[in-house]
Amino acid sequence: MESSIFRCDEADEAALIIYNTNRHTGQSDLHVTVHCCSLTISPSDLILSAADGLSAFRSFLKTEFSDENIEFWMACEDYKKTKSSTKMASKANKIYHEFIDVQAPREVNIDYGTRERIKKSLEAPSPSSLDEVQAKVYSLMEKDSYPRFLRSKMYRDIVNRTHPYHQRRSV
Repeated sequence: MESSIFRCDEADEAALIIYNTNRHTGQSDLHVTVHCCSLTISPSDLILSAADGLSAFRSFLKTEFSDENIEFWMACEDYKKTKSSTKMASKANKIYHEFIDVQAPREVNIDYGTRERIKKSLEAPSPSSLDEVQAKVYSLMEKDSYPRFLRSKMYRDIVNRTHPYHQRRSV
């Protein structure tokens, strides 16, 4: 499976479109569409679900010294897939100490109330224990980092490299 990424601009609304192409059948299916200006992004549809897009977004966040947000988001996604309650508790503890605790080395920007609710919910971890904080961090990326990424030279270079003929107007 190969992913293709391109950007189009239409009526001042930026869109990132990722197509997956099956190498064996040649069929393409629309994988992700993100509208930056109207912010119709959902966690399951964001660029985060495509390896190439995720890698580019992570690289961009590293240049902005805010990659803890995407790393936290990915850790939460992994956490939700955990079946074993023992492993879930271990992962929850690791995520808390790496990203949520006020002394965390990669602390994400969340308010005191959210931090305390998450701390309490992790006393008996469930797959949804981190949903609230993950949604807040996602929202922060959606409203702040992601629009900057779409305007970045890094993103334009990816678009121009992968589908130069799809670009309708320069970014």
